[in-house]
Order: sequence, then C-alpha cells, then structure tokens
Amino acid sequence: MTAGAAQTAVAAVTVAAGPAELLAVWEAGLGLDDPGRALLLHRTARPEAGDGELLSAPVGEREADLFALRRALFGERMQVRVECEPCGEAMEFDLGTDGLSARPPRRDAPLRVAEGDWEVEFRLPTVADLVAVAEAVEGGRAAEAGHGTEDGQDPDGVPARALLAARCAVSARRAGRPVPADRLPALLPETVLRRVAEAAEQADPAADVTLQVHCPECGGTTRAELDIASYLWAELDTWARELLLDVHLLAGAYGWTEPEILALSPLRRRYYLELCADA
Repeated sequence: MTAGAAQTAVAAVTVAAGPAELLAVWEAGLGLDDPGRALLLHRTARPEAGDGELLSAPVGEREADLFALRRALFGERMQVRVECEPCGEAMEFDLGTDGLSARPPRRDAPLRVAEGDWEVEFRLPTVADLVAVAEAVEGGRAAEAGHGTEDGQDPDGVPARALLAARCAVSARRAGRPVPADRLPALLPETVLRRVAEAAEQADPAADVTLQVHCPECGGTTRAELDIASYLWAELDTWARELLLDVHLLAGAYGWTEPEILALSPLRRRYYLELCADA
C-alpha cells in the first residue's frame, strides 16, 4: 500500500468509527499501559491489520499512521506546549502535521555501519523491538535497589540502546570474526551504538519527531521529542470525558439514552446543551 493510499484508508476508518466506537476505544485503553495504548490506537488506525502485523511494522510507519489518525480525528494543527530548559518559560505553539502523516516506504535490505574493527548489519527497529526493550528496562528499574542498576538499563546494567541494537542486528563482526548475538549488548562500544542510531534515524526519520523550539524570552533552544501516541491518547481522553458529560446533561434534561445522544451530530448536541443552559 502506498503512503497516499494508507492515509486515505486511515481517514475512511475514522469516518466509519463514530462517537460510540471511539468511546469504546477509549474505555478499552483506560486499563492499559503506554505500549498497550499505542497498539490500541494503531489498531484503530488500521483495523484490517492483525496485532502481529502492527507489532512488526517499523516504528516510523506506526508513527505516521498515528499522525494520520490524529489528523482525521482532531484536525491538521496540533497545539504543543514545551517548557524552556534554560529559563523555564512555558512556550505554546501550533504544529502542522501535514508532512508527518505520510507513511515512509519500507526498507527490505539491512543497513550497515563500520566503526573501528566493528562491522554491523542491522534492520530498522520495529514496534515489537521497542516494547521488548522497554520491558527489559522496566525490569531493570524493578531490580534497581537489589542490583544497583542505573535508570535506562536492564537488570544486568546494559543500556537500552545496546539492547535495541542487539535485537535488530542481522550480523556483527569484530576484527573479521563473527560475534554471537547474545554477546552484543555487553560488547558493542558506544561509538558503534551511536553510528547505528544515526543510520537508523536517517533511514527512518519518521520514527523520532524531535522539535527544536526557540524561546522568545531568553533566546535559548529546547529539544523536545513529540510522542504522538501519548499526545493522541491525551486528546482522546479529554474528548471522551467531555462527551460523556454532554451525555449526562442531555440524558438528565430530555431523558434520552446514550445511543440516541451519540447519534446526534456535534452541532445539534451543542445546540441542545445551550438550550439546557438557557432554561
């Protein structure tokens, strides 16, 4: 499926998913953790795909799908709030998402980096890779008191970036000799990890949307990563709670059921709410 066709498919799914369906998505996500909510939202954007297909998608593909879903639900403009790191000033601005919702083409051939006596071939990280590494790091946090591990490491003290690189490695050679995959997390030097991360970012730029925000007060620059899954969930949560409040008010005023109220257009619901307020 092309990028344009993917965006059209997401928009069509959103049109088909009315308020009742979106409320069901919101309700299902209340008890999930962040990775679970991200998968739930991705499933909403691509209901024709199974969880296995969604988890095996490159990270940039998922991010583009979520940006397209967000655009279809709440519009093209996003309101972003960032705190200036140098001076603490709260900054707020609108961000256009038109260029962020195009799904990047998939890359079949592995990437390759050479640094010092190391040669590493690797594939782009998938959603499943991020989930697995996050679980390993979370296990490290749980064992931190007993093992003395630092934040962002697994129970054996291996940094998350090394775990991710090892999971994605197709082959690795050091001084011409193969290195077993299970030894890579502990052996890959920081210089190689940095080269791997840079090559992955160049090949899949949609996987990491980072903003450089200029502060009008102090002139400093703040680097801010835009987590579309968390942003979209927060918007859906606010929308759902406001809609349920509308249902509560209209049900009390007119005796209508929830399905009857949700069947009304947003404009008609707002008009009836205004009538209730004026009564």
